[in-house]
Amino acid sequence: MALLPIADELWCAAIDHTFMGMHLGTRMTVVRLPGGKLWLHSPIAIDEALRAELDAKGEVAHIVAPNLFHHVYAGAWKQAYPSALLWGAPGLAAKRKDLAFDATLSDTPDPAWADTLDQVPLRGCMLGEIVFFHRPTRSLVTSDLVENFDSSPHFATRLYLKAAGIHGKPGVSRMLRPIYRDRAAARASLERMLSWEVERIVLAHGRPIEHDAMDTLRAAYTWL
Repeated sequence: MALLPIADELWCAAIDHTFMGMHLGTRMTVVRLPGGKLWLHSPIAIDEALRAELDAKGEVAHIVAPNLFHHVYAGAWKQAYPSALLWGAPGLAAKRKDLAFDATLSDTPDPAWADTLDQVPLRGCMLGEIVFFHRPTRSLVTSDLVENFDSSPHFATRLYLKAAGIHGKPGVSRMLRPIYRDRAAARASLERMLSWEVERIVLAHGRPIEHDAMDTLRAAYTWL
């Protein structure tokens, strides 16, 4: 896998990953904070090549598992970088009792990244996700807020994307919409994100959204 530049001080790396038989892939986002320390969001599988690329860019200081589902590889990163802080979404420590989390994400950015990243919980949703905003590049950093697939070479995944209403267009899967239990709370979170005047969305599943990010995000949540 390769660490690809997205914008200044912002990179990502993607791998193949299956979930419930669907080939949806997953992506890690990397931010270099002022001072050179690295902030890893939604970590993917670790290997020596990726470690070497990251080590050349700075010190891995923060490993962020941003919701109740994007945590599979977090333990391997903590083992590789024991001095880094392992952050978990609210409720994740109870779900992953095998992991020793150093801190829990909240409504408020930690002082270590407050000058660079803002954050807001996606309230009213069972994903338990904290969504981040990289101010210098106006990039929304998320795992499951939205997906963006053209198609898939995998037949069952292609059928899923069509049934989910996200084949060939960014959006929120129809299968995920029932987990938005408090739509008013979710709408309030979304309005906070839109107030940031987002120019780009870096996401876990599918291609990052590089153009018309605000309109794309609004359109993805018209059902809400």
